[in-house]
Amino acid sequence: MVTFFAAIIALIVGYLFYGRLVEKIFDADSKRETPAITKADSVDYVALPAWRIFLIQFLNIAGLGPIFGAILGIFYGPAAFLWIVLGSIFAGGVHDYLSGMISLRKGGLSLPEMVGEELGSGARYFMRILSIVLLVLLTTSFMTSPALLISKLCAGGSIEFFQSPMVWLVIIFVYYALATVLPIDKIIGRFYPVFGAMLLMMGIGIAAMMLYADWQGQIHMLELSDGLHNRQPADLPLFPMMFVSIACGAISGFHGTQSPLMARCTTNERQGRHIFYGAMITEGILALIWAAAAGSFQFPDEAGNACLTIQEFKAIHPKENIAALVVNEISQSWLGKVGGIIAVIGVISASITSGDTALRSARLIIADILHLEQRAIWKRLSISLPLFVIVFGMSFVDFNIVWRYFSWTNQTLACFTLWMATCWLYKQEHGTTDLSHTHHPLGYLISFFPALFMTMVSVSYILIAPEGFHLPVDCHWIAYTIGLLTVVTLAVLFLCWTRKMARK
Repeated sequence: MVTFFAAIIALIVGYLFYGRLVEKIFDADSKRETPAITKADSVDYVALPAWRIFLIQFLNIAGLGPIFGAILGIFYGPAAFLWIVLGSIFAGGVHDYLSGMISLRKGGLSLPEMVGEELGSGARYFMRILSIVLLVLLTTSFMTSPALLISKLCAGGSIEFFQSPMVWLVIIFVYYALATVLPIDKIIGRFYPVFGAMLLMMGIGIAAMMLYADWQGQIHMLELSDGLHNRQPADLPLFPMMFVSIACGAISGFHGTQSPLMARCTTNERQGRHIFYGAMITEGILALIWAAAAGSFQFPDEAGNACLTIQEFKAIHPKENIAALVVNEISQSWLGKVGGIIAVIGVISASITSGDTALRSARLIIADILHLEQRAIWKRLSISLPLFVIVFGMSFVDFNIVWRYFSWTNQTLACFTLWMATCWLYKQEHGTTDLSHTHHPLGYLISFFPALFMTMVSVSYILIAPEGFHLPVDCHWIAYTIGLLTVVTLAVLFLCWTRKMARK
């Protein structure tokens, strides 16, 4: 319990102090007009209240990530708590804030175009492909998973039609199509705040029951004192595997594709810390709750006795979606049958409401590439219809394959976003002649160090992971060496670039 409360306090303190430092370095200006005002089109550029934008942003970036990712991450042990806290404060919060606010400064520009402006045309083309691939993979994942969960909820009902996953797949797909092409305030702006509040209440309910169970002595909550050693097999080393398993609860490149959606609806730059940094910290708290719950819960054995750890529970369900099973077991046990159903519905809504905005982001990225404004419905459909065909076709590919490749693509995207932000911050501080600008000569370091770290994670992961090159255990040093050389090379290139900028 001590570790859990300390982690929650650390996240809140991080938001209050480090978040304010990030805002100060960015130099948010409440008097500067935002794209929601200057480019209003009643479709994507729509002014919304800050509280509504926060809930939409939270739901956009959350999805299954802080739940499933945190559950998979706790298999590595209490070290997961440290990554959730430190990652959310120093990496994820910075990543989300800067991707949203730089987009706002650039007129609501999508992520690949921002990267291209700062890192060059080669990076622009690579990010265009990477972003669209990521968003298609995520949309597909967040369409098939809820379809299966809903069909299970309907199992045993009187209407057999609604027990088919394919029926729900089609229903969800139709919803995605509507949410992608309709103005943002028609569906997303109206219903997302409600779903976002539901996701928060579900997390609070799980946290309350977990603390009560610990107080009653029914469970033992994991503590850092239990040891930071890896609880997984040797071929799944804690670094870098855990840092990719826990993505949305610490840092996720997907967030960078979502932040421009809300940058186009924000009416004041000073709202950015609450909307972007605040949503990431809130997601970190949700991830912390599920990681602690999964690590502490006593799972039933084959005889139905509550006596198994999460590692032992996984061993008897090797081919199942273990994260989904864990959510179901914890929700049903701690919240009862009705509460468990509500919790599962919360998970389903979180999944669906990230999938539709992922598809909407893909439409906007392609629109930026083609310089095609989106006010007319036929222009939106001309981009959306091919996307619909691809996503629906991808839904028949094995979910586990789609998700594995999404994970690495996701963190690689975060690397590019952080490097983009680092270059932008450096140019702002060393290339401006604006006397009203608050200078922070080393301000770019807030994204520079996370960029180095995530580059090391991404490079070493693809060399070690089963879906990558899958180096044997005795060759993991090769992955770490290549990762370190990549980091050093990029750091040297960046320093050379800064000298070139200084000469100019």
